[in-house]
Amino acid sequence: MARHGSRVREVPTSLSAPVVATATLPVVFGTAPINMAETLENVNKPVLAYSFPEFVKALGYSDDWKSYTLCEMADLAFRQFSVGPVVFVNVLDPTTHKDSKEETVAVTSKKGVIETEGVLLKSLVVNDNEKPLESDQDYIATFNEDGHVAIAVLKEGVTQLKVKYEHLTPDAITNNHIIGGYDISTGKSTGLELLNNVFPKFSMVPGLVLAPKFSKDPTVAAVMKAKASSINTYFKAQSLDDVDTKEANTYTKVNEWKNKNNYTGNNEVVCWPLTGIGDKVYHLSSQIACRIMKTAYDNGDFPHESPSNKPLTMTKLLVETENGHEEIDLSPDQAELLNNQGITTAINFIGGWRAWGNYTGAYPASTDVKDIFIPVRITHNWLANTIILTTWSKVDGPIGKRLKDNIVDTMNMWLNGLQGAGVLIGARVEFREEDNPITDLNSGIIRFRYFVAEPTPAQEIDNILEFDASYYKSLFVSE
Repeated sequence: MARHGSRVREVPTSLSAPVVATATLPVVFGTAPINMAETLENVNKPVLAYSFPEFVKALGYSDDWKSYTLCEMADLAFRQFSVGPVVFVNVLDPTTHKDSKEETVAVTSKKGVIETEGVLLKSLVVNDNEKPLESDQDYIATFNEDGHVAIAVLKEGVTQLKVKYEHLTPDAITNNHIIGGYDISTGKSTGLELLNNVFPKFSMVPGLVLAPKFSKDPTVAAVMKAKASSINTYFKAQSLDDVDTKEANTYTKVNEWKNKNNYTGNNEVVCWPLTGIGDKVYHLSSQIACRIMKTAYDNGDFPHESPSNKPLTMTKLLVETENGHEEIDLSPDQAELLNNQGITTAINFIGGWRAWGNYTGAYPASTDVKDIFIPVRITHNWLANTIILTTWSKVDGPIGKRLKDNIVDTMNMWLNGLQGAGVLIGARVEFREEDNPITDLNSGIIRFRYFVAEPTPAQEIDNILEFDASYYKSLFVSE
């Protein structure tokens, strides 16, 4: 049928908007006081939290960070640095990592407290003189600020209670629980294997991988590096690991420990020692991760600036001892030695306590600029992840000039924008004939070559001071 008139038809925009990967999204593995959470189901499941109340609701909270390691990162990210979101993976399972206990609780002014942490409220049985009491009728049990169960007795004349309950046993968690794996029979993943579940669940690419306390174990750190280097086969992230400060309790021992235990990955940030504020003890890996997040946030969510020489929330450096922790001092020259060994630390020199160190664990064995500088490596990961996210929609499209031009134009415009924003020194993408032989094009393979140059950190500013005697001539000049 013939048409008559003027019409408009729309076609897809030839220039696509790039899909930007989350540059510094941390995924933290550890233990949480799940007994205090709204549900007991968040075990070996990635939990995304944007705020401290969200974390508490999903996983509970305790100041006992030695037992409940995820709480350290929640405190740092949400209360100290005010950054987010953070993905948490709790491996402490209340159905298996638990024990039973019976005790007598004194009641004063109709109140009693179970001093044991980790009580599972649903398991609590309360008796008065061998007679069972009814919850919400004879008593009300709730958690107090210390994470203990407070029992408000509603009956008169009660002076003591006999209680039975089950409680969490966080000490039962081993490095193997953090490493986890995949169960063929159930089809379920646990531990670090769940890193592959983050993007499918939240559509957010992991940027940083942490396991405070557990990452000082070489086996855990090795798995962290391996998993971070190939997330969902396609994506890359940076692993942040801690040195064992009980073994490497002075700065002179750290490099030997690092090399002996193979903390030398280009996608690995090696941190030493511990940090503290008052009675609180933080792993430096948690501090550096939050500092990376905060620095990226201050730069419009671009990760190109180093966390080094940026403030940390701390007042002292610590190492672990048999009886607790011991405070240590670290001078700038000692910190510089650590930096030159590929170890990130902290110093209190000019401007208060600051992160100190730009190198990944690969330094000094590697000299490749994309592998040895922390901000360059993270930016490189972010660029690669974003390229994958943006070009994925073109997969299985017909190879031809339109597809080629769309990818080249879209990515060059994005890279030009990053260059204008100072995120990159320069960048371009090319479609080269030598990269695309006819045999490959016939097989459905098309290649694009990206050239990028990230800014390296100005870690050494060389100011040359010279005495110039010619200025004495001004003494003989008449005014």
